[in-house]
Amino acid sequence: MHPEAFISDNDLNGFMAVIHGLDRKKGLDLILHTPGGDIEATRSIVEYLYKMFGKNIGSIVPHMAMSAGTMIACATKKVSLAKHSCLGPTDPHINGLPAMGVLAEVDRAIQEIKAEPLKQIIWQQVFAKYPPAFILNCERSIEGSRSMVKAWLQSGMLSDHDNPEQAAEATVGQLMNYGGTSGHNQHFLIDKCKEIGLKIIEIEHNQEFQEAVLSVHHAYMASFARTKSIKIIENCDGGTWAVAV
Repeated sequence: MHPEAFISDNDLNGFMAVIHGLDRKKGLDLILHTPGGDIEATRSIVEYLYKMFGKNIGSIVPHMAMSAGTMIACATKKVSLAKHSCLGPTDPHINGLPAMGVLAEVDRAIQEIKAEPLKQIIWQQVFAKYPPAFILNCERSIEGSRSMVKAWLQSGMLSDHDNPEQAAEATVGQLMNYGGTSGHNQHFLIDKCKEIGLKIIEIEHNQEFQEAVLSVHHAYMASFARTKSIKIIENCDGGTWAVAV
């Protein structure tokens, strides 16, 4: 997949362009279809949307919003999903490597070396591939992602829970359950998203809404198939910001 297809700092320019002139008092329904991307770019987008619309933001996922896309969905007051829609794990990656996987590897190395000291020779070769401070950066990235999504859930989607902090912590724990998922691209379908604790609206419960959402989604998929565009940010009034290759 082309690097520009992922969420990046450049996308904030797109959001600024298409939000300009909108009636912000109406709130925002954000249709998301993304493979994910940069964590800090995601933070800046969410914080910008909060400044523009407050917490009056809903998300609609006609197909998938993975990784950082899931983080954005968690920053909204509710997520509308179809039976085939999915979110995904929010465990961060650094230089293409899973940060939680690296730390799990460190823990495993410690346990194995304690049991069999000669194994440190093998593990030395494994950790030699990491640059200085890489493991610390993994820890920092994990904690940053965890606290970010927890804060958004606690103050937004789960704010009316009896114990918002506890509910947010439990939900984040499942979104970042490295050992409990088969991969970073695991698909959390609608039932799993409900089980995780997210507020889910079933798109199929409203036929008119379903047809409108899927019509929009299919129109964009056709646009990607027939043009060189790989990313489109567009508002309801036709204001468009696009990236083409």
